Order: sequence, then C-alpha cells, then structure tokens
Amino acid sequence: MKYDYDLICIGLGPAGMAVSVMGSTMGLKVCAIEKHKIGGECMNVGCIPSKSLLRMARTRHVFAKLEEMELAATPEPEVLRPFERIAGYLQFINEKKTRKMFDKVDLHLGEGAARFVNDHTVAVGDKQFTAKHIFIATGTQPMIPPVPGIDRVDYLTNENMFNLDAVPSSMVIIGGGAIGTEMAQAFSRLGCKCSIVQMDPHLLPSVIREAGELLEDVFKSEGIQVHNSRRLTKVEKSGEGIKIYTEQGDVLEGEALLVAAGGKIAMSPLALDKAGVEVTERGAVKVDKYLRTSKKHIFGVGDCNGHFLLTHAAMHQGMIALMNTMMPLKQRFQKFVVPWTVFTEPQVSQVGRCGAELDAGGVKYMTVEMPYEDYGATVAENVSTGFIKVFCSKAGRIYGACIVGEGSGDMINEWALAIQKKARMHDIMMLQHSFPTMGFLSKMLSERWMMKLMESQMLQRICKTMFRL
Repeated sequence: MKYDYDLICIGLGPAGMAVSVMGSTMGLKVCAIEKHKIGGECMNVGCIPSKSLLRMARTRHVFAKLEEMELAATPEPEVLRPFERIAGYLQFINEKKTRKMFDKVDLHLGEGAARFVNDHTVAVGDKQFTAKHIFIATGTQPMIPPVPGIDRVDYLTNENMFNLDAVPSSMVIIGGGAIGTEMAQAFSRLGCKCSIVQMDPHLLPSVIREAGELLEDVFKSEGIQVHNSRRLTKVEKSGEGIKIYTEQGDVLEGEALLVAAGGKIAMSPLALDKAGVEVTERGAVKVDKYLRTSKKHIFGVGDCNGHFLLTHAAMHQGMIALMNTMMPLKQRFQKFVVPWTVFTEPQVSQVGRCGAELDAGGVKYMTVEMPYEDYGATVAENVSTGFIKVFCSKAGRIYGACIVGEGSGDMINEWALAIQKKARMHDIMMLQHSFPTMGFLSKMLSERWMMKLMESQMLQRICKTMFRL
C-alpha cells in the first residue's frame, strides 16, 4: 500500500518534537499535527516558563537579602513584570528558535484536533492523511481533584497561571509535588503569601523523606506554610478570594488558588477504538517494551503512555520509538534510567532505587551520605544546605542517589550514567572531578564509602600486610 507519509506524529510536545524533527532530518516524509502550540505543556505552560519565573524570583530574593545588609533595594514585583516578560521570552523561542526546526516537516498547526479514521489514517477537520507509522504523543492535562465547591470558584493551573497580570497578594496551592513546590517558592519570593496543602505525608512524595523534610524546613524559614497529610473537604468563595477547609480542621484563605495535583492523560477526541489501539485502566495508551501499541505500527510516546511523566523521558522515548521503526535490534525503553530534578532552592534530584523501594524489594544495601556543610566550597559560597545520599552494595554497586542542594540537577546526571553503565563506587572515586565544583561532592562521598569499608578489621589487616611487604 502507498501512503501519503512515512510517519504521522499527533502532538508536538517534547516526545512529538523528537519524533518529527529527527524523522525529517533522517530524510523521512513527516506529517506533524498540533492543535495548540509547538512545544506542548513543557515549552508553553510548564518547564520553561516556570524556570523563568523561578529565576526572577530568586533575583528578587537575593536583593532582599542584600537589602537586609543595607547593600541594595529590593525590586518590586511590578517592576519585574514577570508574566509580561515570560510571554516575551516564549514568543521569541517559538518564533525565532522552535519553528525553524520544522522546515522539513509538513506541519498542521492550530487546525484542530487529530482523530483516527483507521489504523493508518488520521483526520484533522476535513483533511485526511495516511502513513506507514503513526506516533501518539498527546501528553497530559491538569488533574482537578473532586473537592466539593472547586467547580464554583476561579482557580489557576499551570495552563493559565502565566497569564496573570500581576502577582497575587496570597495563594493557596493544592499539591506538594514539583509544580506545587516550585511555584510556592517562586510566588512567595515575588511577594505573595503562599501555603501548600496536600494529602501526602511530606513534600515531593516521590523523593526520599529526608529530602522532602529538608525542603519543608527551608520553606518555613521563607514564610511558606506547609500542611501535609490533609484531606480537603470544601472550597468556597471568600470576598475576592477563596477558602479551603480540611478534615483536620484547617481553614486556609488566599486571593488565588493554584491546583497542582498532578496530570491526567489527554486522549479526547483521538477515537483510538477506530485504530484498534488499546488503553490501560488509567486511560493511558497501552505500550509494550518497545513503545508499540496493540497495533505494532502505532507507537505511544511521552506522557500519554503513563510511564515517567517527565519532559526528558518523553524526548528519549520519542527517539527510541523512531529508532525502533527501522532497527532489527530494538531498544527497550525501560532499561534506561530516568533522573529527575525539582528546581526549588535547594534543588532536589533523584535517580534509581532509593531507601523504601530497596526495602520493599528485599535488597540489602548500605547508605553513604555527604552533607553539603562538610565541603569548604559550599560554606564559602553560602550554599551549605543539602546533602548527597547514595544507596549501594558493599561491593560498590550503585542502586540509587538523592541529591538536595546547589547544582544537584547537574550532579545527578553523573550518578544516572553510573547506574546505566553499571559503574561502581570506586569508579566515581577514581575519576578526577574539577575542584571546587559542586560535583566534587560526589567524589568526596565515594571516598567516604571507601573509608566505611576500611573500618573492617580484616581489610585493615590485609592493607597492613601489603604495605609491609
């Protein structure tokens, strides 16, 4: 059968961009369909604008500290005009950078939502396209918890909070995950009184408990209220703002409400049944280890398949899925480790299996920890809050790592590579690290692992014998 295209990609978030741009660069005939904006959630209402807001907030926070020492005046949020500036940055990125990447792609942008006609045909409006391979990369949407009254109040999500005209005076945030914590610190540092309320027992429930608790201590020092293990019972209007009630008796008030309670798979109106594509009980596209759906020529990449809801994981899956259309030896997407970072200050990063997960699996391990405050450079640079914690075997096999502190988002990649390439603790120790970078902390921790081993009486006897030969 002759097709209009080699591949069709539905959705142009990180996964779809990887498929479309790489495919066209390889000389394939590519059709890409995006009903909204190129870049999806990450570029337009997620990772990129949130990091811009965090940077502006950090700048104001630094000036506030200098003002305490009578060295500078703090810029006011109105002077910063954060949302106006972010909109300008995004416009520049989209028009001057991103759009150029699609010069070789037949791009259908803003023409409507894609839907399947059959397993090789996709329609947009009155147009129909056929392809040998089809990639579903539709991403997620904000999940709104079923709290009584929430449908009768105005609330923000990551999809609309960057459209604000000004920083609100106060804000209640539902959710203590990545979005909730990052935006709590950003808005707080821009002059907004923030409080977080969530059902989980500590901030960032996917990270080890110590990391969430350390971040909570930092938040409290900055005036951010944190209410963990709370069940919401009601949301209602209160003057120009809102009130939230909890089962535990809390009453939280704010001018604005931000819902940051996770995401849900975005499928409508794809009509997956017409293509014979199966979904999971959670509504995600069901994929095998090679990212193929129940129809082997249709792939589900990125958030839509429910695995690793992270931008870099989506990009990676897009790359792997495209490779799997042409390589006899296919790549299993789950064999690659997935590090992640929350860009609060201090940053929180983790990779691999840590603590509770190892306990649940019955894996014997040792824990090696290095506090930031034990490193002269962090003290001198006034960034001594944090720690590195690595979970490994006595023989040095690395299972996982958690880093809380300055530069952890860059540092975690070394540990991810070590796990993926099966390097051991002594490999980290024997690698020369540039000094005095934050990354040198990883070498110092590996040396602590060796010192722990050397507490063994047997090893000490062996070393003495070898030294005296």
